[in-house]
Amino acid sequence: MIAELGQFLLAFALIVSTFYGARGLLINLFASEKINFLDLRRSLSQTAVLVNIVILTTFILLMNLFAVSDFSVLLVAQNSNALLPLQYKLAATWGSHEGSFLLWILMLSGWTTAVSLLSKPLEDRFQVKVISILLLLQAIFLLYLIFTSNPFDRIFPAPIAGRDLNPLLQDPFMIIHPPMLYMGYVGFSVCFALAVAALLEGKIDSTWAKWSRPWANAAWSFLTMGILLGSWWAYRELGWGGWWFWDPVENASLMPWFAGTALMHSLAVTDKRNALKSWTVLLSIIAFAFSLLGTFLVRSGVLTSVHSFASDPTRGVFILIMLTVIVGSAFMLYGTKTNKLGMGENFSPISRESLLLVNNVLMAGSLAVVMLGTLYPLIAEVITGRKMSVGPPYFNSVITPMLLPAVFFMSLAPWIMWKDSNLLPAFRSLTIPVSIAVIIAAFFVFFMKQTSFASAIGITAAVTLLLATLYSAFQRLQLLKQRAVEIGNPNLILVSKRIRKLGAAYWGMIIAHSGIAIFCAGVVFVMTYQVEKDLVIKPNQTQMVGNHDLKFLGVKPISGPNFTGIEGLFELRQRDSKKINLLSPQKRKYIRSDDLMTEASILYGFFGDFYVSLGEPTTLKSGELTDETSWTIRASYKPLMGWVWFGCLLMSLGGGLAMLDKRYFNQKKLQPQGEKVKNPNFLDSKNIISKQPETKSF
Repeated sequence: MIAELGQFLLAFALIVSTFYGARGLLINLFASEKINFLDLRRSLSQTAVLVNIVILTTFILLMNLFAVSDFSVLLVAQNSNALLPLQYKLAATWGSHEGSFLLWILMLSGWTTAVSLLSKPLEDRFQVKVISILLLLQAIFLLYLIFTSNPFDRIFPAPIAGRDLNPLLQDPFMIIHPPMLYMGYVGFSVCFALAVAALLEGKIDSTWAKWSRPWANAAWSFLTMGILLGSWWAYRELGWGGWWFWDPVENASLMPWFAGTALMHSLAVTDKRNALKSWTVLLSIIAFAFSLLGTFLVRSGVLTSVHSFASDPTRGVFILIMLTVIVGSAFMLYGTKTNKLGMGENFSPISRESLLLVNNVLMAGSLAVVMLGTLYPLIAEVITGRKMSVGPPYFNSVITPMLLPAVFFMSLAPWIMWKDSNLLPAFRSLTIPVSIAVIIAAFFVFFMKQTSFASAIGITAAVTLLLATLYSAFQRLQLLKQRAVEIGNPNLILVSKRIRKLGAAYWGMIIAHSGIAIFCAGVVFVMTYQVEKDLVIKPNQTQMVGNHDLKFLGVKPISGPNFTGIEGLFELRQRDSKKINLLSPQKRKYIRSDDLMTEASILYGFFGDFYVSLGEPTTLKSGELTDETSWTIRASYKPLMGWVWFGCLLMSLGGGLAMLDKRYFNQKKLQPQGEKVKNPNFLDSKNIISKQPETKSF
């Protein structure tokens, strides 16, 4: 009965979304000005909330079917079993194509509800367009779900036990990784809807950009966190010690990330200077288009990946049709309207606008490189009939030269003004950060033999960015203190108020850019200085791995709720330390699926991680394990590996903080095209700008 109720609720959500979405858009486009758009907006907002509640209820019903192991439902029978721990039963709800697509729709309905409740600054007529577009997107996805991927389909007769959830997905990070990733993917639908609505309205201005910025920041922040969790899952779960392999489905999440990064910075230019308008709208469409492309790649069956869903390839045809209809319509609209938009106001070649434009070019170039490396093997296979692959050497050799200049320009940006600037003061401000960075890089060149020229450049770029970002924030705080002294009230309360006046967007930028610097440092150190060994080791034998002694104590049997296995016991000691750490990698055999899995053991540290995974026994007596049995293991030391995760975390938190800037939400109704929103911040006065870069963030 629960499954039938779920199907009914999906059909109800489809009908409501279609009717009210189409009604709102048609009235908006063809009705006269006499229509009461305030009432229509309220009606659509209530509809968005209703649909969100209905889809949330549907999702909870599906989770309940997994929790009680109702194997009469095909999806439950294929992806769960009675022995599965409860948390993984619930996570199995989105561990399949059907369930994850329902999660996608739930996220979309949640974003639609957020827009309808938080968009009071928008004109009623414009808001009607935005909510109607989002409701129609929900209708399209619901139509696909119901007719090709219904999660509530029954199976007769019902099996006694289910197949099991893929053991690779039985990991705590896989409980939260897909929701975070989908929040990012689907979040760009808001930017898409705002862009399409603005094209229909024929009005792209700084106020539109200001309203779009928090949604772009939010989507980018969630997507960054989703990529972080997925990478960490691969690092912990796959047993080979890597954290990014340029897998096609990994790339599918990276492409909208590059597009979203470019979009955030382009929106800043349109917001501050009413420039790059046409390009910003295009990026809003592209970011969501690549989110949909990632969905197609994962679910179409054209890729072989640990991330992809084993799905009927014909479903990919329907997804491709959806992608063509949604994105194709948006591009056609853009093509008819773009000549009327123009690029906006002009700016000097030496200005913050120019730096952000260069950033956009580099991000777009990186996106193109990843797209080519991901799609070319698929296209070549269709043409030639032969399978091809593009590996890490291509991506690393092409992406790195494009991203290094981006890091340099980020270091320079805090000292470059809007509209027109001078490079000499900016270079003077960079003298100290660059000097310290060069000294640090030189130290590694002279004292670490593994340091290559490329590694030295990477270290210099990362340290320069971190120091420049923190130094610019320090100068800004000093200026605030000086200003407080000048007005005769240098107390802490006043200074704290001035700090808050800088805005959450500014501090979010500082945190995110610092995170990029820390991430880059971690990547350079891991790729340059990691020590990795494949060893054959006996019990009570000690092997050296870098500056560590690894002693193998032996193995012991283990069992879990749905698996049995063997656990290795290792003692790890750094050579100049008496402290002993224990590591316990595992080999698991899952009872229902009979799959063998490797569970690595990792000792996390501020300066590096030590990683051990257990391989296979090499010597057996009478087919049994003994105290003399040798084992193959993979042991590695990864310096500053934690900095990679911490840097990504700071990026995500920075984007989330920037999203909360009050300026984005405390606006008046949309103003006529080209009218600028004045900024009352005292730091925008000419005498302060002459001393210090403009306080407003990217």
